[in-house]
Amino acid sequence: MKNTVKKYHIFNRIGRLFKLNYLKLLRSKGGAKKVALGFAIGFGLEMLVISTASLIYILFVPAVRVARGSLPASIIGNIIGKLTFLPVILLPFARKIGKMILPMKTSYGHHIPFSFQKLMHGDFLTLLSLLHGSLHVLIGMIVFGIILGIVSYYLVHHLYEREKERRLQRVKNGKIARGIPLRN
Repeated sequence: MKNTVKKYHIFNRIGRLFKLNYLKLLRSKGGAKKVALGFAIGFGLEMLVISTASLIYILFVPAVRVARGSLPASIIGNIIGKLTFLPVILLPFARKIGKMILPMKTSYGHHIPFSFQKLMHGDFLTLLSLLHGSLHVLIGMIVFGIILGIVSYYLVHHLYEREKERRLQRVKNGKIARGIPLRN
């Protein structure tokens, strides 16, 4: 008798991989609050990536650890934030919100192009050239990150609890035995 292993198409494998990681996320320790908090932190911090030139990733893992969120959930939230292109779409609106919150002019004299060599020689004024005009964007993206983080927390918490209830109902009805779906 020949053992045959069923080979799946690449799109089926990707779908199965997403489903597996989704189930791992739902079964992770800590419950809905930990998963939702991790997702919200990852999703909210993704809004700050463009405006901080990816320096926010230095604070990514410590922020999740301090808040006691789920690191895998925060990574998933960050990836979903990237895939939605929300940070790019919200940039013009973030600048307007930043100007409303901080109405001062942010140009510092003449615009000096950034030079890493000058920065290494101790000329920290070139560091201000990185912030030239983007301080408003940073403030606006912080506002968007906080708002979207709070919204995503409640959304993921609700989805987690709903899936948990559906799973308990299936176990109660006898459709799942020991975590393995029964075949008809």
